Amino acid sequence: MFLSVFDLFKIGIGPSSSHTMGPMTAARRFLDEILDGDWPRPAGVKVDRIGASLHGSLAYTGIGHGSDRAVILGLAGETPQTVDPDKADGIVARIGAEKRISPPGHPAYRFDPAKDLVLDRKTPLTGHANGMAFYAYDASDRLLLKRIYYSIGGGFVVSEEELQRMKAKGSVTTEGKKVPYPFKNAVEMLAMAAKSGLSIAEMKRVNEEKHMSREELDAGLDAIWSAMKGCIDRGLSQDGVMPGGLKVRRRARQLHDKLQEQWQQNRPNPLLANDWLSIYAMAVNEENAAGGRVVTAPTNGAAGTLPAVLRYWLHFHPEADQPSIRDFLLTAAAVGGIIKSNASISGAEVGCQGEVGSASAMAAAGLCAVMGGTPEQVENAAEIALEHHLGMTCDPVGGLVQVPC
Repeated sequence: MFLSVFDLFKIGIGPSSSHTMGPMTAARRFLDEILDGDWPRPAGVKVDRIGASLHGSLAYTGIGHGSDRAVILGLAGETPQTVDPDKADGIVARIGAEKRISPPGHPAYRFDPAKDLVLDRKTPLTGHANGMAFYAYDASDRLLLKRIYYSIGGGFVVSEEELQRMKAKGSVTTEGKKVPYPFKNAVEMLAMAAKSGLSIAEMKRVNEEKHMSREELDAGLDAIWSAMKGCIDRGLSQDGVMPGGLKVRRRARQLHDKLQEQWQQNRPNPLLANDWLSIYAMAVNEENAAGGRVVTAPTNGAAGTLPAVLRYWLHFHPEADQPSIRDFLLTAAAVGGIIKSNASISGAEVGCQGEVGSASAMAAAGLCAVMGGTPEQVENAAEIALEHHLGMTCDPVGGLVQVPC
């Protein structure tokens, strides 16, 4: 099963890949379905009103994760990759005041968020914990179209029909493309590496280049790291209280300044590496909690782990260079793809072990690879990192990606 590096590392906004990016993507898909989908269209009848309902985990923790806000933005035509976080609140406020929504390429639709966006805690959708339904009505409020989508973790969204096909095939991922090295698990990955003589990153690169040019792949990998680095930098420059009502204060900048002072004074600290790693990760997590621009790695809730390790490698290792960044990301994506294909990266489905556990395995694999590890050592590093997170649950206080996240 092939998952592209760009499926696992998605540039978007916080605070949650499954509860924010997923609903926004699903809402945008529904817009496309209204215009181009295969559904019966009564002659002379047009869509006049649209609505949505969130179910399961999305209904219970949706407000804290900004799921309602994400749906509104998606129905307005925004995507996680292109929405401007600084303008998002204004878009949502305007739609709430006007009770109409005008997506690009569409007529204006009636849409009152207070009535047409429902958090339905009583009616679970059976396909997945993160289910949502979208509706289109005519001017007489007659239902014309209903579509159900599921946000299955890491920003991945599937329709009800797609999910049924995936389950019938015994895979929890979308259908993959044909590639030269189609490993489905670590055993197959190591066997292919031994037979080919290639590293995990090299096999992953060959697979990716089956569907894009080397220039496109490298440019995409560089863009991913640029977004990750930008998120760290923003997190290290911000102060104040994070949104949501818990009044959790940002700490990354203050702690970074203190650590920088210790570094300049050359004061010995046996835990210095852990301090830098923690501060980099905290900077990303705080940006994510504030709804800023982040990269799923493999999810928003775990977005700080991998960039922190890569940033530390680049700053404190003399052999770090641009090609090593790409190898790090490719190796990490190979491991993340195995986890996604065989288990889950959704916190709502399997707990934090599926988010931070997966992120730690991916980061450990990437770091081991760029430090010269063999494929067997890379696999061992991923396994060790993952096993120490098994059993971690997902119990965010107030439904916010802040405590303990």
